[in-house]
Amino acid sequence: MSTTRLEPAMGEPTNTAATGIAPRSDRTDVGLADLEAAVRARVLRLFRGSFHLRHVDAGSCNGCEAELKMLTSPYYDLHRLGIFIATSPRHADGLLVTGPVTRAMRDPLLRTYEAMAEPRLVIAVGACACTGGIFADSPLVVGPLEAVLPVDVYIPGCPPSPLTLLHGLLLALDRVEGRTR
Repeated sequence: MSTTRLEPAMGEPTNTAATGIAPRSDRTDVGLADLEAAVRARVLRLFRGSFHLRHVDAGSCNGCEAELKMLTSPYYDLHRLGIFIATSPRHADGLLVTGPVTRAMRDPLLRTYEAMAEPRLVIAVGACACTGGIFADSPLVVGPLEAVLPVDVYIPGCPPSPLTLLHGLLLALDRVEGRTR
């Protein structure tokens, strides 16, 4: 069985000087590597493995989802910290909600929350989930997430950047650590 290797196209630069993009090992300094190891160790200690989040779009414009997707890209690599997006609420340690809670999503959101095991961690992502945003006065919107569920961590922004999301997830770990003491 042979493997296929992708080669650069004719005339495409292949060295770092031509592309301006340094290899990952050159971009990571020692302090960041130490921080990464500390976060990974904390996740292992708190969750006995990894931290799984269930994402629910309660009625957003998909701006927050685009930024969430960036966290799983090779640049931010959320998985290296032991944080994953779960496909089932039964496997999740936390609920990540984007968008204002619409009337149509209120019951599915409550069912998702109730399906999660205790202790439940709820994270509101984006201005709409935190305050209702520009949709707060809409007759189709119940309101911000806190009108339906108890919120543990708020991550503001419209949309929040991947670094802001990462910072909020680290705050969520602090919240969990505070509950276990």
